[in-house]
Amino acid sequence: MSEKRVKKVVLAYSGGLDTSIILKWLQTTYGCEVITFTADLGQGEELGPARDKALLLGIKPENIFIEDLREEFVRDYVFPMFRANAQYEGLYLLGTSIARPLIAKKQIEIAEKMGADAVSHGATGKGNDQVRFELSYYALKPDITIIAPWREWDLRSREQLIQFAEQHQIPIAKDKRGEAPFSVDANLLHASSEGKVLEDPAIEVPNYVYSRTNDPETAPDKPTIITIDFEKGDPVAIDGVKMSPATLLAKLNELGKINGIGRLDLVENRFVGMKSRGMYETPGGTILYFAHRGIESITLDRGAAHLKDEIMPKYAELIYNGFWFSPEREMLQALIDKSQEAVTGRVTMKLYKGSAWVIGRESPYSLYDQDLVTFEEGAVAYDHRDAAGFIRLNALRLRTLGQRKRKMGL
Repeated sequence: MSEKRVKKVVLAYSGGLDTSIILKWLQTTYGCEVITFTADLGQGEELGPARDKALLLGIKPENIFIEDLREEFVRDYVFPMFRANAQYEGLYLLGTSIARPLIAKKQIEIAEKMGADAVSHGATGKGNDQVRFELSYYALKPDITIIAPWREWDLRSREQLIQFAEQHQIPIAKDKRGEAPFSVDANLLHASSEGKVLEDPAIEVPNYVYSRTNDPETAPDKPTIITIDFEKGDPVAIDGVKMSPATLLAKLNELGKINGIGRLDLVENRFVGMKSRGMYETPGGTILYFAHRGIESITLDRGAAHLKDEIMPKYAELIYNGFWFSPEREMLQALIDKSQEAVTGRVTMKLYKGSAWVIGRESPYSLYDQDLVTFEEGAVAYDHRDAAGFIRLNALRLRTLGQRKRKMGL
């Protein structure tokens, strides 16, 4: 327990058993007033029960905050990240990572509005989320007090948590009394599952773990063809129908689910130092990733495209490690956003049995010149004879090295 006296704390509250236990633990351990914040990020759960649970645990109505953040989440966090084609360790589309800075931002805003001197989260002491939450808190309010119960309390087992809940009259759902087979984090971008039945990386993920995608093997035998329109790097329409960011991503999720797209079984390197195995489902995000690369292929200059690919791993790592509000992430974002000025046009996608690929792309700002690339002769601004000098200049150092090797008998 922190030695600093805490008067008011803003808790990131889901309404589930763990954060309900944290709520009561904060009241009993710190003797402080608790303010709950529940974010609707498109996790697909009814949020009304979170309010009811908070009221049941003695939280004043004016201290309960529930906000629909779906549009802000997709517009200001997911889309900027997808402009970068960000993938952590070449595969993970960062669905959990990108949600944490927005939740933290809202907690700090509520803390300032309500005069709270502390914030709290339910992340464990072994995971990445504790880092993501707390780096964001400190970036936005350097003098904030942070309470991380999983690093402070002595509740070390499921049995102890259940016992604490029973002692304090915290309602426990029947399915929560046993050990959960795996844990799930979900939002509009993805669902991630880890722990328990997924901890052995040698064993295939059981079918019952999947919630956002149909089995690719049983997906429709007929492919789905769609178009996605982009403006300055962001998707704005599906099949010519304009949509808001959250509505568009939800529609892509629906299409991806039907066709079994977006499953990823990954062993990753956590920022805190250990490897972990997780199963991620990102149906709409996977479609969007390939579509965005498709429109970039005809609108980005080679140098700009290659530079983006070079900085992407660093950008993705910053998000994964919790540095969304860092100056280096903001600097990279400015560079990425600059590259998207002409990334406008339409991509045609084929969705079929777990795969999503580009089958057509067009743009009013396309750099693709059919006259230049055609094998047919025509009045083009390319003289084949120029290639000889180009090759000789690029071969100069290789020829020089070759001559030296001969002298050395290599």
